[in-house]
Amino acid sequence: MGAVDLSQFHKTFFEESLEGLDAMEAALLALDSGSTDHELVHTIFRAAHSIKGGAATFGFADVAAFTHVAESLLEEVRSERRAVDAGLTDLLLRSVDCLRAMLDRTAKGQPAADAGSEALRAELTALVEGEAAATPAAAKDSAAPVAGWEIRFVALPHLLQTGNDPLRLFRELQQLGTLEVVRAFVTDAAPADFAALDPGQCYMGWELRLHGAVARGDLDAVFEWLDGDCELSIAPLAAAPVAQAAPAAAPAPIAAAATPATPAAVPVREATASSGGGEGGSIRVGIDKVDALIDMMGELVITQSMLNSIGENFDLSQLERLREGLAQLERNTRELQDSVMRIRMLPIGSVFNRFPRLVRDLERKLGKQVKLELQGEQTELDKTVLEKIGDPLVHLVRNAIDHGLEMPEQRRAAGKSEAGTLTLDAHHEGGNIVVRISDDGAGLNRERILAKGIERGLVKPGQSLSDDEVAELIFQPGFSTAAQATDLSGRGVGMDVVRRNVRDLGGSVGVKSVAGKGSTFTIALPLTLAIIDGLVTAVGEERYIVPLISIVESLRLPADAVRRIAGGGEVFQFRGEYLPVIRLHRAFGCADAIAEVERGIVVVVEDEGQRVGLLVDELVGQQQAVIKSLEKHYERVQGVSGATIVSDGSVALIVDVGGVVRLGRRSKAA
Repeated sequence: MGAVDLSQFHKTFFEESLEGLDAMEAALLALDSGSTDHELVHTIFRAAHSIKGGAATFGFADVAAFTHVAESLLEEVRSERRAVDAGLTDLLLRSVDCLRAMLDRTAKGQPAADAGSEALRAELTALVEGEAAATPAAAKDSAAPVAGWEIRFVALPHLLQTGNDPLRLFRELQQLGTLEVVRAFVTDAAPADFAALDPGQCYMGWELRLHGAVARGDLDAVFEWLDGDCELSIAPLAAAPVAQAAPAAAPAPIAAAATPATPAAVPVREATASSGGGEGGSIRVGIDKVDALIDMMGELVITQSMLNSIGENFDLSQLERLREGLAQLERNTRELQDSVMRIRMLPIGSVFNRFPRLVRDLERKLGKQVKLELQGEQTELDKTVLEKIGDPLVHLVRNAIDHGLEMPEQRRAAGKSEAGTLTLDAHHEGGNIVVRISDDGAGLNRERILAKGIERGLVKPGQSLSDDEVAELIFQPGFSTAAQATDLSGRGVGMDVVRRNVRDLGGSVGVKSVAGKGSTFTIALPLTLAIIDGLVTAVGEERYIVPLISIVESLRLPADAVRRIAGGGEVFQFRGEYLPVIRLHRAFGCADAIAEVERGIVVVVEDEGQRVGLLVDELVGQQQAVIKSLEKHYERVQGVSGATIVSDGSVALIVDVGGVVRLGRRSKAA
């Protein structure tokens, strides 16, 4: 049998290693907050051990060597020979960051180790060796290193089926010391008839000697996950010189009996599915979602079979059956579409999970105390949206801690607790997902923002602005009220970039603030970027789709309801306020469109609390639109977010409501 190419498992190894590092970081942060749960230490150790074993299996020596030293330090913690303190937690968190970077470089085919990783590894090694050197000889016990170990390792037949591999175990032992294979033998479980040999079973046993000053805890860690999968006995080796003959690293019987190493199995009730786009990553999909998809495919096949039968022998008497079949096909297609879209949905907790570490680091850097509360982590969002919302959320969290929350002494003087509260909350609201970032800090400084707005020419001296209008000023490009630039914020970039990034996702962002009470930033995002529910409108010979979620109302206006204002703009009165009128035929250059307001229909749309009226010829109907990017096939068009194909096969453009609302604001201001 030829050797199996292990590179096919690399992608899974990197994904699971990064998940392991996330688990390590979460457990370290819990320990840092004062938890005494021993299971947290075991979680950290198991993650490090798994990464080390996988790296050794795939030949990523630098990653394995770094993780081995970190694992040795964790073993001292696990065996309660070293106490957990803030310094140790900081060192281990730095090690997590370093391993992430090393894995990233390895995945790109670059050398994993660099000056930074080597320096950190030396720091870990010095700490481990310093502890060992400080241990008095008289205090040696079963945990202290000895001259070596006698190991008898007999695999049970099912061992290979658990994802364990003797070859990997031996490679790990070789990293601890000098491994000598004394004897390899076939166990009594092997069938006498060679033809009855099952290649999926393991019938091998080994007697080994491991030479070197190896701690028993390090040795036990190698075999930690083989409980119930092997017979194992370990005894100290009498001090003696290592045999002169070079020990066999892995004798032929091992290679013959063991199957190639495989990465750790995907959790039992999950499957891994491609997220599309070549080699653009993968997502974990619950098996219930896959089952639902398979069920829907079965229903679709049944419907197709029924329609084929009708088509082969069609006459007018079967017209009603045909209608029923087409209605059933429509239901099946809609349900299949929903099932497919659910596969791409992931919990927003994968983004929220990065914030405990960020908050901890900022607390220490700024000298503030922050209590982080996460709510709605299981709220699901399309993978594409999820990947792109991370950076805006990071900026808002950093901004809330840097500018929003006060120093402990300021909070105490204001009658607040010294620790400020920062809350991240995600929930579904209509067809959107809403994420709120709230703090109980000082709130926005109205006077300072107004002064800056006047200085920048955004506000006229003496102009009266509401609190909401003042708050909107912080989203202007280059706007900052910071007295001096820091490495956290205040460089004149940030909030405008946050809004632009959110708008690129088809979402909106706004802020509410109360002086002395705190601020709340609200981000509204579409559940998916691929499909929207829209209202098809006619403008001349063209069709435009307006997203239903943005529509407030549709109405007809008499000719005298529209008034002209300075600069050529038009407004009409709607529920106590004047709204701009945007004539879509002028905005998009459509010929043969209705120009008289009283003959057309005005569709009132809203974006970020601002409303405008869109003048169209008529309303054609409601339709789900599969969005196709114009930029990918043509170029970016102002006021258009994409295109789709309507039911008659023609192309319709999808209106960018945010873009036309901004256009309406400019015309109203004129």
